[in-house]
Amino acid sequence: MQAPEEDMYVDLELDDGTSVHCQILTILEVNEHDYVALLPEIQQENEDETEVWFYEIVENKDDPNEEPELLYIESDEVYDAVTDKFEEYLDELEFEELEDDE
Repeated sequence: MQAPEEDMYVDLELDDGTSVHCQILTILEVNEHDYVALLPEIQQENEDETEVWFYEIVENKDDPNEEPELLYIESDEVYDAVTDKFEEYLDELEFEELEDDE
């Protein structure tokens, strides 16, 4: 798991043609595949809840300079594994903050 050194953003085009500006929270590796956790910069209905979006990152092995593609996660099992890994990441961050406070 890795968190970006500085805030990084991506513009994600949705199926309806709208574009959403998203902050990249972290990159997660699950079963030898990379996934990204995104924080969309959209108005949330409930301000107390934060919605995080997860997408698979697919890179063109023939052209490493090509921008990676973000794919929707269709499998419930894969989605659950990615969200579990993200929860672990959040737990690690919380633990590191506790260590830093001591």
